Amino acid sequence: MNRMSKLVLAVLLGVVAGGYLVPRLDAWWNPAVSAKPRPIEPREELHGDERATIETFKRVAPSVVFINTMAEVRTGYFRTSLTEVNAGQGSGFIWDEAGHIVTNYHVLAVRGVSSVKVQLSDRSVYDAEFVGGSPDHDLAVLKIRAGADKMLPVPVGTSNDLEVGQQVLAIGNPFGWDQTLTTGVVSALGRSIKGLRGRLIEGVIQTDAAINPGNSGGPLLDSAGRLVGVNTSIYSPTGSNTGIGFAIPVDTVNRIVPQLISKGEVARLVLGVTIQTLGREARQQFGTQGVMIREVSEGFGAAEAGLRGVSWDEDGRFIPGDIITEVDGQPIETVDDLYPILDRHQAGDVVDVRAIRDGRPFSVQVELKLAGE
Repeated sequence: MNRMSKLVLAVLLGVVAGGYLVPRLDAWWNPAVSAKPRPIEPREELHGDERATIETFKRVAPSVVFINTMAEVRTGYFRTSLTEVNAGQGSGFIWDEAGHIVTNYHVLAVRGVSSVKVQLSDRSVYDAEFVGGSPDHDLAVLKIRAGADKMLPVPVGTSNDLEVGQQVLAIGNPFGWDQTLTTGVVSALGRSIKGLRGRLIEGVIQTDAAINPGNSGGPLLDSAGRLVGVNTSIYSPTGSNTGIGFAIPVDTVNRIVPQLISKGEVARLVLGVTIQTLGREARQQFGTQGVMIREVSEGFGAAEAGLRGVSWDEDGRFIPGDIITEVDGQPIETVDDLYPILDRHQAGDVVDVRAIRDGRPFSVQVELKLAGE
């Protein structure tokens, strides 16, 4: 490189360095050009729906609890020490001042669970006692020994008058982040999902309020802060929220929970029959789908209505039982089709049963009674 080229390069480097350093030296020696915090713009008044959501959360959040299931594991070099570790998490809510907590059955149905702990909104933690549960409704009740002043029951509404499109709120503990609020709308009504034992839970609410693992057992609220459902599951290939969540309707909850508190289990309503699903050959033989009555129990509605089970004539020939094809206007194709229909009723209700006997259809009114009465 000749002398002229070196001179040009030096000039260029000086210009670049000067352009880079001079403003910074100026900022160093001249405080007037130093960076300062931006002025804060005054906030406008919150919208009415925002204020309503904030007030609803403040009012209901103390009723929502964080549930931890614990399991014992052996530790130490010789595995001689027992230590409790977290086995699962979920949500729940305070049902009454006596300390009853409602949650999902599947939150507690964790393998190896040795104890359950409930954390209230003030972060106080209590050992919980299992009171009762119904896997077919995915509902369970716990009880904690806390002062009545800490027991703030969630207000109970109804799911009977819900409308698609109305606003709902969910409060829970997704992924362990307690006291999390999400909002959305009722996306659909009358959905069916399977309980832990495969039986359908009917009348389920679908919502797009974000529900994730850990939200299970928490309340779904209407805009007035009333309980309208219990968040129970999501539909998601990834296991995280995709805008499709489900909640057990509060009308079901309000019917099942008192039974769990008083008896520890749900007493099922029955027609008073033993039934079996017609197989393929039987459907072809009788020309219908349905369930055949194998046996009728005395003292129950079916016997009083004159329904008949399987019998044999004097010559030992098989006489088929009545084939139930509809109950309350709903088709009955399998044994499992009957249970969701009966779950909508109370003891003493009368249902319309359509059946076939000797190839001829007929209809009778059957009073429902509790099993074991």
